[in-house]
Amino acid sequence: RWLRHPERAVVTLAMEAGPPPPLEPSPLPTFTDEGFTEKFLRKTRENPLVPLGCLCTVGVLAYGIICFKKGNTRRSQLMMRARVLAQGFTIVSVVGGMVATTVKSRQ
Repeated sequence: RWLRHPERAVVTLAMEAGPPPPLEPSPLPTFTDEGFTEKFLRKTRENPLVPLGCLCTVGVLAYGIICFKKGNTRRSQLMMRARVLAQGFTIVSVVGGMVATTVKSRQ
């Protein structure tokens, strides 16, 4: 009889086993209210190279603009190249921080 209707055998066996045990609800994650300053400090502690790169970029850019205003075009061009390097450092820091966070969360 079971050979002709194997789907009935599966249903019958499942009914004999009884209902599954109830699942216990998992606790919901709790989030704290975090202001701008707290979040900025936490992110800076997690990846301190990003704010450092941003400060370097702004500093080099400001100095390059000052040199340009004074007419020192050679130094101004040098500072614009240094700005590109500082921006590259910042981007590498952001990507490195994202990779580190991903690796840390998987462990």
